[in-house]
Amino acid sequence: MKLSQIFFVTLTMLSLTTSSLLAQLPASNIRKPPARGPAAFHGAPNNQPTSNYVDSPGHPNVPHVEVDGKWMGHGTGRRDQHYRLDHPFAHGHFTAGFGPAHVWRLAGGDPDRFWFGGFFFHVAPYDIAFCNGWFWSTDTILIYDDPDHLGWYLAYNVRMGTYVHVEYLGQ
Repeated sequence: MKLSQIFFVTLTMLSLTTSSLLAQLPASNIRKPPARGPAAFHGAPNNQPTSNYVDSPGHPNVPHVEVDGKWMGHGTGRRDQHYRLDHPFAHGHFTAGFGPAHVWRLAGGDPDRFWFGGFFFHVAPYDIAFCNGWFWSTDTILIYDDPDHLGWYLAYNVRMGTYVHVEYLGQ
């Protein structure tokens, strides 16, 4: 068999396998990333820790983004002590791009230290439980500015539809 025929057969098999796997995914696993990050919080902050983020049946019980772009669980305001840093931006500012125009694939690590594209981050200690189920070497994430918590960014997991606060650790 010629090399070109082997290549064509292999390519066809991969295409059919990928198509059948994608067809088996429920529509709920296909998420459109939020167009923008959350707006700065105004009003009376909810400083009571919550253990319930389910706003509708079937929604995750962790901070998440609704189809309409509302960031559920991001209403504690600027004084939330869970996200207070003694030295905000101690490792500099992340400037490689924000929102859906800049898609990043996780390349390894865990909540304490993960990376993509040569950039390193860690998840806020308060948020570690919210990223259970993340695939630290394959998930796609987007980074957004956090308008309320100085020194933090928000990492949105496209597959899960959830987000956590992350601190930039540099390159």
